[in-house]
Amino acid sequence: MAAISASQVKELRERTGLGMMECKKALTEAGGDIEVAIENLRKNSGLKAAKKAGRTAAEGTVVTRVAEDGSVGVMVEINSETDFVARDDNFKAFADKVADAFFAAKSEDVAAVMEGDLEAAREQLVQKIGENIGVRRSVVVEAGDGNLVGEYVHGGRIGVLTVLKGGTEQAARDVAMHVAAINPAVARPEDMPQDKLDAEKAIILAQPDMAGKPENIAEKMVQGRLKKYLAENSLTEQPFVKNPDQTVAQFVKDAGGEVLGFTRFEVGEGIEKEEVDFAKEVMEQAKRS
Repeated sequence: MAAISASQVKELRERTGLGMMECKKALTEAGGDIEVAIENLRKNSGLKAAKKAGRTAAEGTVVTRVAEDGSVGVMVEINSETDFVARDDNFKAFADKVADAFFAAKSEDVAAVMEGDLEAAREQLVQKIGENIGVRRSVVVEAGDGNLVGEYVHGGRIGVLTVLKGGTEQAARDVAMHVAAINPAVARPEDMPQDKLDAEKAIILAQPDMAGKPENIAEKMVQGRLKKYLAENSLTEQPFVKNPDQTVAQFVKDAGGEVLGFTRFEVGEGIEKEEVDFAKEVMEQAKRS
């Protein structure tokens, strides 16, 4: 029997939306013939999962895990089609199982961690719930010597991992809460990408009050507004959400630490959601019944 190649598995996954192991098994049973594999899958429970996999999964949850000593943290986004399913106990139990697996593996390789039992569990959940469910992304944050990872998840939809040099567990969590609420662009002003600064400078120069200004005056105005832009969009310079009278940097300093960085996940960000006319969908189903 011919060996099943990774490209064959990839093609079948793309055409059916089914999991890696199920596709590999189907291809093996079909002797490597993708069309036969699809036909066989249409005769069993794989069909339902394949149909659902075509739908946009832009709801779901974010889960985090952090080591007791704060040395490392993991964050994972698991998606469903609807918020209703994201609140389902079966979905939550699956999300916790996924988080535990990614934390144990300390890996960002979704395909590798999901292979095997976890992928089988995902497919079973798709069958049971009737929605497309997928693990979208993972991040591993390692604190480094003397540093600390903090975590905060808001409503299951926004997750944050922070890294402090020194400080306390509570301070790291409070900063993560601030990031969840305010969503800064970068941790520190010096972290702002040059292309973002260039774009902001172009916007400033195009503003009406810049017209006709001498070059030296215009440059001072630009630098002043860029400084304000950096302060507004850099975590360390923002007024701390729990005490606006001090910056986040000052809050962390008072706790004996320094902000090094953060990672923020929000469910569905960057996914183009399909707009569904539910009234029309119900009418079409009624006509077919």
